[in-house]
Amino acid sequence: MFFPRLPATVRRLGLALATGLLLTACAQGGGELAYYWQSVSGHARLMAAAEPIDAWIARPGLAPALRERLLLAKRARAFAVRELHLPDNASYHRYADLHRASAVWNVVAAPPYSLQLHTWCFPVLGCVGYRGYFNPNDANAEAARLAATGLEVDVYGVPAYSTLGAMNWAGGDPLLNTFVHWQEGDFVRLLFHELAHQVVYADGDTLFNESFATAVGRIGSAAWLRSEASPAARAEFAASQARREAFRSLTRETRTRLEEIYGQKEALAQEPQALEAMKKEAMAQFRARYQRLADGWHLPPAQRAGYDHWVATANNASFGAQAAYDELVPAFEALFEQSGRDWPRFYDAVKALAHQSAAQRLAALRALMKPPPTAAKDLPRA
Repeated sequence: MFFPRLPATVRRLGLALATGLLLTACAQGGGELAYYWQSVSGHARLMAAAEPIDAWIARPGLAPALRERLLLAKRARAFAVRELHLPDNASYHRYADLHRASAVWNVVAAPPYSLQLHTWCFPVLGCVGYRGYFNPNDANAEAARLAATGLEVDVYGVPAYSTLGAMNWAGGDPLLNTFVHWQEGDFVRLLFHELAHQVVYADGDTLFNESFATAVGRIGSAAWLRSEASPAARAEFAASQARREAFRSLTRETRTRLEEIYGQKEALAQEPQALEAMKKEAMAQFRARYQRLADGWHLPPAQRAGYDHWVATANNASFGAQAAYDELVPAFEALFEQSGRDWPRFYDAVKALAHQSAAQRLAALRALMKPPPTAAKDLPRA
């Protein structure tokens, strides 16, 4: 299972906001009207496909694997409320089979010499570093439009769908076939991640929102595996987690190298070929190092296909999107420890950060990531 680009989420407005959206879109032109219409209509179809989990479980002839996974989902949902203090609401008590591999397709873009994502701004939701589509053809068309302007682009399927709790009055966000059969550790991690977005969400700050939710997913799934999972599930997750962490380490190092190169953009303004050469060398080294890493996994091709594809198509847009999901995770993990591993205290601390300006909260989180100064008594003796 390819996890480094997942779980991404699409923040779409609920049907209660549809009228306001369409009026705004009319003022912005036909292209935007078409975009908002596909968002609203796609959302409506997805919500209409969902039925209560208990109704699915009661169906005669339901595949045993799906029944088992839906029962697991009920247990994980209860665990989220009881142990992680995540919202006890209508979300993830229903299931939908969309008969496709992804819930939506995200488009991300970045300049040739920057990892800063291009942003789109939406009424109410603010600005985000991706644009989601329910039809992959529409996503590819937007990507082609952006590429024609000189941006590097990436289009990727997203398994989860979140309305940030806005649709709990209408049944809540459903579990989907696009992720329900993931291995147990990844499945519960994604569930906890999505629920975390309903606890805290700072408009227009993708890095803050996704890093927070990723931290909740990691900490929460670790707690689940310790107390609720079988030894086999723990072993399976441990193996995949080791691969994931090794891949994250490699991509973090590559992002750092690319940022160093792009930081020389002004100094090399008269030598663009030198900047491009350094970028190509960094990407070639990344792919060569990945090949050695993946060869050591000794996995069948199908089990590493997602990683292989990501590496083969990696560019500034994909690196920039990945950074949004893990760059500040260590800070949130440190804040959780600082909160005494007490979930309500932790959420209160995160909410306090969300009420600060983006610059203030980023500075506070980066400070949490700095190693403490070495005490004099810890210095090596002469």
